[in-house]
Amino acid sequence: MLQVVHNLFSHPGLRKLFLKLRYPLIILIVILLALIMKPQMLLAGFLVSMFGEFIQVWSFASLVKNEELTARGPYVMVRNPMYLGRYFLVLGVIILPGNIYIVVIYTVFYYFYMVNRVKREESRLAKILGQPYQDYCQRTNPFWPTFSRLFNKEVWFWSWRVCFMNNGHWNFFSAIIVWVIIYGYLNYFSLPFGG
Repeated sequence: MLQVVHNLFSHPGLRKLFLKLRYPLIILIVILLALIMKPQMLLAGFLVSMFGEFIQVWSFASLVKNEELTARGPYVMVRNPMYLGRYFLVLGVIILPGNIYIVVIYTVFYYFYMVNRVKREESRLAKILGQPYQDYCQRTNPFWPTFSRLFNKEVWFWSWRVCFMNNGHWNFFSAIIVWVIIYGYLNYFSLPFGG
């Protein structure tokens, strides 16, 4: 059964269809979530999202894509920190309704998306970066961070040049803008005269 789900997430035709429909689907999901968001969940959602955004930007400040093996910054602890950060970034919005079922559905969907996307990506990177990348994969977990490496000096790597090169600043500003809109929406519609 699980293999059937993995095959669906890896099917080239379905992936192309999803790419074409992703923005309307995202807009539809945001509208549905907006109808059931709870203002009391705003701070928790924001903090979870900003935790994920920090991981994302830290990844952007460490990664030189497709040119060199990146084994610094969060990549010392985990092979795919950007996907981990993205999970928490979106989870912050997903928890706004305060519904555990929505969180579980999102987590299961994201798991299958992430595992299958990473499998394709790592296969491509193994061809580009060769044996050093394969050695890196052998010693570094794909999704669960090795926290004992937190005190490795390479973990504390941060390059503003690399961050800007990867558009990490735009990623951060976009996340803040989304949260300003959510804050405004929740405050406007939670007022007795709002709407």
